[in-house]
Amino acid sequence: NLFIIVSVMALFGATLTLPGMAGIVLTVGMAVDANVIINERIRELLRAGVSIRKSVEQGYDNALSAILDANITTLIAAVVLYAYGTGPIKGFAVTISIGILASMLTAILGTHGVYDYLLNKIERSSRVSMWFGMKRG
Repeated sequence: NLFIIVSVMALFGATLTLPGMAGIVLTVGMAVDANVIINERIRELLRAGVSIRKSVEQGYDNALSAILDANITTLIAAVVLYAYGTGPIKGFAVTISIGILASMLTAILGTHGVYDYLLNKIERSSRVSMWFGMKRG
């Protein structure tokens, strides 16, 4: 996520300022939150007795609406800040916009791809608690 943010900012030739750093910190927090939401949805399904593969798929489907709601709301706020703000505020708005888009990309596509890659190994493992931090129910 951080790599994508810094890469896009470098592509635009943006300067990293203190408000920009604050935007990056907020973005990292939102990215962690998105992954916590996804993991909790997967855990809920595992506790209900759903198979691991279905839990991962349905967990992402169930978490998608909450993640999109939070990120779209933040993007709307960033657009308003950019439209009505001055120099540093605009920098914050640009940084957080880039970060939110990168966060959605990494949380929804990136981690899902990692789960897809590891799913066979997770299913063969008898230690679900190691992968999801809970005992199967």
